[in-house]
Amino acid sequence: MSEGILVFGKTGQVARELAGLLPEARFLGRAEADLADPGHCAQVILAERPRAVLNVAAYTAVDRAETEAELARTVNADAPAAMAQAAAELSVPFLHVSTDYVFDGSGDRPRAEGSPTAPLGVYGRTKRKGEERIAENGGQWAVLRTSWVFSSFGANFVKTMLKLGAERDQLNIVCDQIGGPTPAGDIAAALVKMTEQMLSDPGKGGLYHFAGAPDASWADFAAEIFRQAGLTCKITPIPTSQYPTPASRPLNSRLDCGAIKADFGVDRPDWRKGLADVLARLEQTA
Repeated sequence: MSEGILVFGKTGQVARELAGLLPEARFLGRAEADLADPGHCAQVILAERPRAVLNVAAYTAVDRAETEAELARTVNADAPAAMAQAAAELSVPFLHVSTDYVFDGSGDRPRAEGSPTAPLGVYGRTKRKGEERIAENGGQWAVLRTSWVFSSFGANFVKTMLKLGAERDQLNIVCDQIGGPTPAGDIAAALVKMTEQMLSDPGKGGLYHFAGAPDASWADFAAEIFRQAGLTCKITPIPTSQYPTPASRPLNSRLDCGAIKADFGVDRPDWRKGLADVLARLEQTA
């Protein structure tokens, strides 16, 4: 399956998990294909002539994007658009990962794929523009919106909580942002399953949501991390207003994941099991 698959991204959380699932795929880091140069990314695809293209690279520095809007737009919108166009020219599937930040976070109901988008910041706006431009290019494509990604790789909430929870007796954690923590390994597995089915059926694709279950707050997430890790750090729940950041975060990041189940047979993963797997892996590598 993995032979002839081209993946943009090499060191990120989803890319690292994909590497274990697609051993024969070619993974491109910044040295081989810098998303700040969209034209080169397209040239690589046309030269490689892969069976399918997956883009799991992005500009993800949410706060820094507020002062680096041009770079964020190039990486998150222009590059995916160029990739999608090249894939369409070759008539091969193109899969891309997006985010819950395309929504404004209002209300308390899970957002479906067709729900109105209204990003709060530069990061969300550039990711939404990337979605739009991928769809405009035609071809066979799939965009997978996900949320609150964690793994044993790189920097993420789980690893930050493990470090701080071991160092401190008490932490203030935001309690009014609600979403689905999502193991990167499950995102990778979903992408592989989607790629397999899209290769078999050229009619498959579109916009999908995929997030871990059950929905939780960051404070809930931290509490489960401490419980599973055996840490006694006390959590004080606080509202977002008491934890200001340069870029606004959506309060409601709940995603309706029914479509990916219906079209690809992909279920929402239990993030608590994914967390246990991540903690076990971190313990093995400590």
